[in-house]
Amino acid sequence: MPLSLAIVLLWAVAGLLAPWLPLDPETVHLERILMPPWEGGGLGYDDLGRPLLDRLLLGTATSFRVAFFTVSISAATGLFLGSLSGYLGGRFDAVMTRVIDVFLAFPGILLAIALAAILGPGIDNVIFALSLVGWVGFARLARAQALSVRTREHVLAAEALGTRPPRILLRHIVPLVSTPVLVEATFGVASVIIAEASLSFLGLGVQPPAASWGSMIRDGTRYLLVAPHLVLVPGLALFAVVLAVNLAGDWLRDRLDVRLGEGRA
Repeated sequence: MPLSLAIVLLWAVAGLLAPWLPLDPETVHLERILMPPWEGGGLGYDDLGRPLLDRLLLGTATSFRVAFFTVSISAATGLFLGSLSGYLGGRFDAVMTRVIDVFLAFPGILLAIALAAILGPGIDNVIFALSLVGWVGFARLARAQALSVRTREHVLAAEALGTRPPRILLRHIVPLVSTPVLVEATFGVASVIIAEASLSFLGLGVQPPAASWGSMIRDGTRYLLVAPHLVLVPGLALFAVVLAVNLAGDWLRDRLDVRLGEGRA
């Protein structure tokens, strides 16, 4: 198992177990305010004397929850709509292509910021906003793959035998399209983690007292010169997880031998 995959699994396990661990992220220790790790133990304490280790773990749970639900919703929606558009073609495909082009005309993070600002802060609104933006990339990839798959022999044979289109779509199109979409989803996880941290940094993500890597970095920037560990701890965690997810995606792509431009039978 590569190191990157081990880090991703550790992040996922920590994200799942953190809400159930006996953590104490909101307890204030006045005598430990801004105390660094080598003096206070653990990963140090923030400007209110709260343990950074506990808050980092809760931030891990936040990033995992947002990434899991956002990528799942986006990938499932994009896979279905893109496969349906590529297989049916015609007017539906023309309309879907225009919709995708409209979404791609706006920078994704700016559109997510606008949606989050309209909907208001909160983790559920962040998931909704990022999902509403994120499905487009998956739909575009699924459509391109479906256009090449629908002309293959087994699909043409199924049509000649009178198989109904919904069955052809679910049995012969979606399984072949899902492999490159799965690889793309791994890279989507990294993008969502960064997007969630960015929204929380701007105050549009999770709200206090809930913890997020982005909000921890934002709060730590005020004490960067006197207590750099407030920024380094969540910043390094964010860097390590995003890098590990991208490397794990490369590893998965090599293992599956997926050629995104040509598809795979």
